[in-house]
Amino acid sequence: MSKRLIVGLGNPGPEYAATRHNVGFMVADRVAERARIDVRKGRDEALSGWGRWRGHELGVAKPQTWMNRSGLSVEAMVRRWRLDLADLLVVVDDIHLPLGTLRIRPGGGAGGHNGLEDISDWLDTGDFPRLRIGIGGEFDRGGQSDYVLSAFEPSETETLRGVMDRAVDACLTYAVDGLQVAMNRFNT
Repeated sequence: MSKRLIVGLGNPGPEYAATRHNVGFMVADRVAERARIDVRKGRDEALSGWGRWRGHELGVAKPQTWMNRSGLSVEAMVRRWRLDLADLLVVVDDIHLPLGTLRIRPGGGAGGHNGLEDISDWLDTGDFPRLRIGIGGEFDRGGQSDYVLSAFEPSETETLRGVMDRAVDACLTYAVDGLQVAMNRFNT
């Protein structure tokens, strides 16, 4: 039985904790909480921890290298823990998906996401599973950075809570049942 690693992307620091760009960190925290995995400072420039979920070895990590430089940390973890790329699930925000939408894919392009692009560069491939969480894209031309680094609106709280619950369920389904089952069950 292989081990699986859930990597949530985001930016370190309390000023970014509740921003749209940090939904990957938010999901990683909730997966760790549900699976009772202690995520703490470790090697590979990441907060990480390992545990078991329904008999499967499961790791959770949050690179501390900043979103756009996540590849350094992810590549180091993949190498050190001798993971197949199919056993890595990267969780990221996506401005091209409406708020509340999930998309799980076995690989592909970065879609303009600098964190995914950096990971692809460091791994020399885009062939690793990813879970994209729609954060919406309601911003003026040139306002993307301000938008992704802004907090969610109070009116989005209920939708955000629901998508977080589904994202955690998708991650844990992937850990136990694999990517195909998670894709069939959670792609919306």
